[in-house]
Amino acid sequence: MAVAQDYPAKSVTVIVPFTAGGASDTTARMTTQKMQESFGQSFIIENKPGANGSIGATQLARSKPDGYTLMVGSIGVIAINPVLYKDPGYHPLQNFDLLSVAVRNPNVLITRPDFPANTVQELIDYLKKNPDKVTFASSGVGSSDHLTAVLFWQKTGTTGIHTPYKGGSQAHTDLMGGHVDVSFQNLGAVANYIRGGKMKILAVTSDTRSDSFPQTPTMKEVGVDDLNIYSWQAFVAPKGLPADVKTKLETSITTALTSPDLKKRLTDSGFEVVANTSAEFQSFLEKELTRWKTVVEIGKVKPEQ
Repeated sequence: MAVAQDYPAKSVTVIVPFTAGGASDTTARMTTQKMQESFGQSFIIENKPGANGSIGATQLARSKPDGYTLMVGSIGVIAINPVLYKDPGYHPLQNFDLLSVAVRNPNVLITRPDFPANTVQELIDYLKKNPDKVTFASSGVGSSDHLTAVLFWQKTGTTGIHTPYKGGSQAHTDLMGGHVDVSFQNLGAVANYIRGGKMKILAVTSDTRSDSFPQTPTMKEVGVDDLNIYSWQAFVAPKGLPADVKTKLETSITTALTSPDLKKRLTDSGFEVVANTSAEFQSFLEKELTRWKTVVEIGKVKPEQ
């Protein structure tokens, strides 16, 4: 077994369980580019989309735990699939060594431009007067934007019609076109549409107001508690890394993410850098798994067949 001083002695494969261009892919490419500079070895991104990210995650779980195969996955892959599907082929606490949550981004509550509600309270009142009539678009069954809507209904005693799409971009197009009414979408993905007046923003799901939209209240400010939700991207490895290799990887990832130039690039791309430790990631993930398991069970959310 190679010791840390020899690691990495060859190129490292980084699985991204989605197509190129999304948040996981962007995070992986930007961060590993910086890691290559310090390690002097190539980090090769391997896009393995399919089954809501489960195909790539299952491949990681079956990989040799030597530090030469990593994955950058999302909240959906690491925290939602394990509680949504009976057997997605892996479990993050049993099959992965957690390295670091790299970045996060809050969801925002948006509506089509001409929707009658202009505040969260007005939306809640409208939903109560029109039960099961308002359509909520999402980027797919079990996505964080879908489960944020389910949690919103649970917290406010309202209902809506879930309208899933195969990805966020189609949901954005139909919302702007007036074909659906409301959605919880990742802030970074829709910020320009909001600025352009093509979507109406009612609230953010972050702990504090967004610097990008300082006039927009948080969910807590408008009286909806426990709806502080972030989409996040994280680095994981197969379970059982040598301790020295794990330490070296964790240090390299967090050092890269907190370097001024990469941090600025990520912030400019709409991300908030987290760069937490593996111990902090473990504690955070345990809470996330519990939270989404409860949402799925109470909401009777079933995966697509």
